[in-house]
Amino acid sequence: MKKLECNVSGLVNSESRTKLNNSLDKIEGVQKVAVDIGRGKVEVQFNEPATQEEIKDCIEKTGYYIE
Repeated sequence: MKKLECNVSGLVNSESRTKLNNSLDKIEGVQKVAVDIGRGKVEVQFNEPATQEEIKDCIEKTGYYIE
């Protein structure tokens, strides 16, 4: 299993966490999503066919910015 950790700006409350979780869960291969609002971090564990690029695109299309 692969792991991607990103610093993400714009995470402000539990609604942000839910929105991001729901978006990332739609990607085939994503196994686990952990959003830490306090530290502004998102950790995604995934297998193929998901890719790091696809996950990063999803985060940004959901309205957040990867630092």
